[in-house]
Formats: sequence, structure tokens, C-alpha cells
Amino acid sequence: MTTTASFRAWHRPMRPRRRDEEHRSATPLELFFDLCFVVAVAQASEGLHHDVAAGHLGHGVFSYLSVFFAIWWAWVGFTWFASAYDTDDDLYRLTVLVQIAGALILAAGVPRAFVEGDFTTITYGYVVMRLAAMANWARAAAGDPERRATTLTFVAGVGVVQLGWLLRLLLPPAWLVPAFVVLVVADLLVPVLGERRGQTTWHPRHISERYQLFTLIVLGEVVLSTSVAIQRGVDAGNGQLWSLAAAGTVIVFAIWWLYFDRPNPLPPESVPGALFWGYGHYFAFTSIAAVGAGLAVAVDHDLHTGHVSGRVAGYAVAVPVAVFLVALWGLHLPAKRGLGLVLFPATAALVLVTPWLFAPVDLIAGVLVALVAVTLVLRHRDASRTS
Repeated sequence: MTTTASFRAWHRPMRPRRRDEEHRSATPLELFFDLCFVVAVAQASEGLHHDVAAGHLGHGVFSYLSVFFAIWWAWVGFTWFASAYDTDDDLYRLTVLVQIAGALILAAGVPRAFVEGDFTTITYGYVVMRLAAMANWARAAAGDPERRATTLTFVAGVGVVQLGWLLRLLLPPAWLVPAFVVLVVADLLVPVLGERRGQTTWHPRHISERYQLFTLIVLGEVVLSTSVAIQRGVDAGNGQLWSLAAAGTVIVFAIWWLYFDRPNPLPPESVPGALFWGYGHYFAFTSIAAVGAGLAVAVDHDLHTGHVSGRVAGYAVAVPVAVFLVALWGLHLPAKRGLGLVLFPATAALVLVTPWLFAPVDLIAGVLVALVAVTLVLRHRDASRTS
């Protein structure tokens, strides 16, 4: 009996979990996995901050979007698999720890990828992560005969695309960007092809919680930037930064409130709807983390250490806030009615006007407070009508 129990703890069939499983929540292992992405997100945000503050806007935006895709996609691959097949046996824990090691290698490669466009270290991190992921998909193929075609599609797709990323390292510089775009599309198509052959049993509430937790990670970048603004204001004796810090605090509070508004819609159960919801969060995550970089640019401008105008510094905050509002509107569009259909896009347009006015960051904070107030009124009005 003891031998059998020990074997089951070490290795058991990787059966699919039920989609209607009660009390399905993030595990300590998943939280540990997320923790390793904090550094990577912070480095990407910091790289964007320095490039924009130095006036290298085009390079900063492209580098940020490409590096953040690498971070986000590594997280996505693990999250959706774990939602469907987490067995929590010892073998699974070991393979996840290997993936965490790959995530740490990926994080170490973020600065070089941002500054030099060199994705070598990030690619090596992906090799470690994806070998472990392919092993888990192969275990799922053995333990879930009903979805064997799906799981084997993931094994083959992940392996072929990763081989493409390795071959990209051998290409001449002129081909790197086109190859990057092609491989990004190929990566995004793997779940499309796999899920069409048989939908995996990911848990809607668990996936929603996992995305909420990653939202908190990127919100942490905005909190950090706000804290730095206060610290630098105190050190420099610049009272103007207190206003900026207050506005940044209001902005991060408003973003949190809007994303976690009640009720928070779950991902659709259909494959196209779930893919749109899951992929659409890339824009929500990138924009939230970019708000932190924008606030840091605004601090540099107020301290006269940046090389951009006040209008550019204002847009460094306004653009990511506007993108976040549009992304959130798209993700929650099926639940919108009446004024809710146009409220978020209209607010995003208003936010984009603020850099042409006085104290744009303060104005953005005020606009977001007004948006939160309106959404509260609409929600309570709808709740009253329903009751």
C-alpha cells in the first residue's frame, strides 16, 4: 500500500480536469510561476521608460511590444494547460519547476532583447520551457485518449514553432523582424489548430482568476512608478511631483476598479470566444504596464532629466490609458448595453486630448474618476431594474 501511494504521488495518469469543478482556484505552484514574471515585466517597463525619455520613441515601442509578447506568451502557454491538466503529482511539479527555470532565463534576456534586439537568451529560455511543456502535453496525450488529437497537435505545433525560433537566430539582421512576425503568428495559431480538434477542459473561473492575478502583476509596475515619483520628489525637494504622485495613485486605483468591476465577465466557453478573450488581454496587460513607464517619463520631464517635451510626456501616459480602455471595452463588449457600448471608447478619445491641455496626468486621473463614477451609476441602475 505504501509503495502504491508513493508511486501515485510521483506519477499518475494526466486526466483532464472537469470544467464544472467547484472551488477551482490558483495553486501555490501557479503563484510561484507568476512570481518569476515580475522581474521580466519590470525590465520591459523600465526599458520603455528609458527609450521614451531619451526620445527613442519608435525603437522603444517596438522593442516593448515584442519583448512583452515573449513574456506574455510564455505565461499563457503554461496557464491554459494547467487549467485543464494540472495533476499536482511530483512529476508535474518537477516539469513546472523546469518551466520556471526557463522563465528566469527568459527574464535575464529581456534587457539585451530590448536594447540590442538580441533574443538569443529569451529563445534559450523558451527552449527550456517548451521542452517541459511538450513533455506535459505528451503526458496529457497518454492520459486523455478522447483528446489525443488535440494534445498531439500541441506537441507538434509547439515543437515546430520553437525550432523556427531557434533557426531565426541564424538569420541575417534584415530578416529578423519579418521572421519575428511570422513566428508570432505561428505561435498564435497553435492553440487555434489544437482546440479545433477537440476543446481542452480549461476551467472558466480558474482562467479568469489567473488573468486577474497577472493583471495585479502589471499593476504593480504602476504602483512602483508612483512610489518612485514620491521618493524622487522628496529627494529633489520638488513639490510638483507630489501632484504627479497623487494623480498616478488615482490612475492605478481607477484601472484596478475598472478591470475588477462587478461582475467580472468570464471567458466565453466557445473556442473563438475564448481565444479572442485570452489573446485580447495582451493589449490590456501591455497597456497597464506601459502606464507605469509613462508615469516614470512624466517624472523625468518634471525633474528636467528627460529629453522629451511636456506633450510627449503626457502622451506617454495618455496612450497606454486609452489603449487599456479600448481593450477592456472589447473584452467586456458582450456584457455592454446602452451607454456602456460607447462610454469606454469615448473616454479613451477624451484621454488622448489631455496632453494638449495643462497638467495632462492630473486631467487623465480626473477623467478616469469620472468614468468609474458613471460605471457605478450604470451598474446600480441596472441592478435596480433587475431586482
